[in-house]
Amino acid sequence: MPYPKGHKTKVRNKIVESAARAFRTKGIQDVSVPFIMKGAGLTHGGFYAHFDNKEQLVAEACRYAITDTIALLQKAADQEQRTPKINTVIDYYLSPHHRDKTDMGCIIPALSAEISRSSEEVRQVFTHEVERMIAFISNLAEIELSKGRALFSTLVGSLVLARTVSDPDLSNNLLSAGKQAAKELVKTSSA
Repeated sequence: MPYPKGHKTKVRNKIVESAARAFRTKGIQDVSVPFIMKGAGLTHGGFYAHFDNKEQLVAEACRYAITDTIALLQKAADQEQRTPKINTVIDYYLSPHHRDKTDMGCIIPALSAEISRSSEEVRQVFTHEVERMIAFISNLAEIELSKGRALFSTLVGSLVLARTVSDPDLSNNLLSAGKQAAKELVKTSSA
């Protein structure tokens, strides 16, 4: 009996979602194909019916994760009454919740160091996704792209450091300092 229409796409999407969760939490190198497939509720034997290799999956997981993050941030901004709406995004991005929920957080700070050592194909996809995130941030903040790059760099750098340190007070202070710097950058760019 054949599978229903769209079955292969649904299975592929489950694999990409599982990979995005795993890569966000454990990185690329420490995640195996069997681990990803298990997270999708599948056996690892079916992987190659959907992907040529793990690199292809990494690229698709990055696309998926950035789309997911942009949608989440846009939803938060749309629900907020105060202006500028970018402040809501800054507050969420540099929140303890986002810092601690790595499995659902932005994939850019989670994978940046590893991506620099990945294939050119993966690096190109990741570069495009970083550019897409910067464009989203810039548009929401109503600032020029160069300022958006600085703003996003502030957000990512602050989050990476806050996730890295072992001292909870220092981690929280890094998030607060990042928020303050990011909001100041927006304020001076809009003036």
